[in-house]
Amino acid sequence: MMLRKFLLASALLGLCASLSAAPASRPNILFCISDDQSFPHASAYGCPWVKTPAFDRIAREGLLFMRAYTPNAKCAPSRACVLTGRNSWQLEEAANHAGFYPKGEKYHSFVEALGSKGYFTGYTGKPWGPGNPGTMNGHPRQLAGPAYSQLKTKPPTSAMSNVDYSANFAAFLKKRPAGQPFCFWYGGFEPHRRYERGSGIKLGGKKLEQIDRVPAFWPDDPTVRSDMLDYAFEIEYFDHHLGQILAALEATGELENTLIVVTGDNGMPFPRSKGTTYEISNHLPLAIRWGKGIAKPGRKVDDYVSFIDLAPTFLEAAGVTEQESGMAAITGKSLGPIFRVPAPQPGRVQPGRDRLFMGQERHDIGRPHDVGYPVRGLYRDGFLYLHNFEPTRWPQCDPITGYLNTDGSPTKSLILDQNRHGVNHWLWELSFGRRPSEELYDLRKDMDCMVNLALEPALQARRDAMRQELFAELTAQQDPRMRGEGAVFDNYPHGTPHFYERFMKGEKVRAGWVEDSDFEKPGFDPERPLRTAEKPALR
Repeated sequence: MMLRKFLLASALLGLCASLSAAPASRPNILFCISDDQSFPHASAYGCPWVKTPAFDRIAREGLLFMRAYTPNAKCAPSRACVLTGRNSWQLEEAANHAGFYPKGEKYHSFVEALGSKGYFTGYTGKPWGPGNPGTMNGHPRQLAGPAYSQLKTKPPTSAMSNVDYSANFAAFLKKRPAGQPFCFWYGGFEPHRRYERGSGIKLGGKKLEQIDRVPAFWPDDPTVRSDMLDYAFEIEYFDHHLGQILAALEATGELENTLIVVTGDNGMPFPRSKGTTYEISNHLPLAIRWGKGIAKPGRKVDDYVSFIDLAPTFLEAAGVTEQESGMAAITGKSLGPIFRVPAPQPGRVQPGRDRLFMGQERHDIGRPHDVGYPVRGLYRDGFLYLHNFEPTRWPQCDPITGYLNTDGSPTKSLILDQNRHGVNHWLWELSFGRRPSEELYDLRKDMDCMVNLALEPALQARRDAMRQELFAELTAQQDPRMRGEGAVFDNYPHGTPHFYERFMKGEKVRAGWVEDSDFEKPGFDPERPLRTAEKPALR
């Protein structure tokens, strides 16, 4: 009898020893990113004309971020920042839109890093892009993992993608080896244009009067409101698949051990938004849920959070050090300290999150010699400072080629048409006109960035201090612009070289994301003096 008790005790001790030696369970990682969705366009933020129950659930059971930003408000460079944890000016040709990702192993993505450390990886929909991801070791790069987009569905409109995102995620889960943690990228194509015109009203049951506020830089017109509702309908389709993905996680018992991040890649595809450096372009929705990793869910977080903070967050959660990851030096900081706050805390949670850097280089073709529109900016204390390095260039690309850095839309067409008829020139100026070398906005009073305060005598000390702080940080981050070598970004190749020159020679090279109504006719001067009594141009 004593011998049996001894053997049983020995067996239990051995079992306990083996359990203590086993590695801790690593969380799954689910990254969900819509295509062109601005803050605050989710119902968790109180937006009355967008219904996002799945996003709201993530926020309610996790954290809702109030100041999350992309460093570069265009698809490819924004996603490159997510993947690498570095700002776009630190990523060579990946700083540009529709270009190329640097070859070789210089800039590993967090997905590649986690895949090399035992994670089962994959994506559905849109990963990094548009652009060419290049090759590694003779094979095409899989920056977001292998594709799971084979399963199709019939979406509510013909303008939406037919990729069945949630079904493909379920297929991914079935293929995953038992017990292996996963990293999955859900990249919806919505609400990227084009839209089925009127779908928000006809199919979504929405009403024009539901919109509580039209941004001050667009006409408050039924055309614009209907365009906004079409955009909202596409956000809701992305959210619908997010809800089904959450249901699949619950069904497999994986929900509580999955770190879920839901956001958008850049601002809405409207004038003065996507492709610019203003608040509506870079400020994005962000909600994060991690049942086993967030101490006090249900909080709102006011800290400045950048997309470059996501990769180090994922690595930390997975127990992978930066050195082990093989990634280039990461600029961002993990959100882990925010996750671990033991009680709700107003204001800033993590020291140092009182500022944020952003900018852009070549977003789209359409200027002579393929040059971009370089900008760098700093958020601090409720102010936004912007430095435009080439103010003589057209910010949204040349008028003659159709302002290619603004997607074609009813809202764009309306602003351009009104300007051609001498109406609301000041709205055209805000969306398409040239800018001064410096801009300063008080976002506490002017969230639409309507009034440039850079020349206000009372604010020149603030402007100068923000410029100095911006340039000092960019110098530390080895931004080529600070070394006088910014032309390197203009010289990186892209898929349609010499677009402007070919267009001007009459070659049929029109881009598919603009409309016939976007092009200015030869001889038309969009900057002509006002011909009607209008609001004066803002400084």
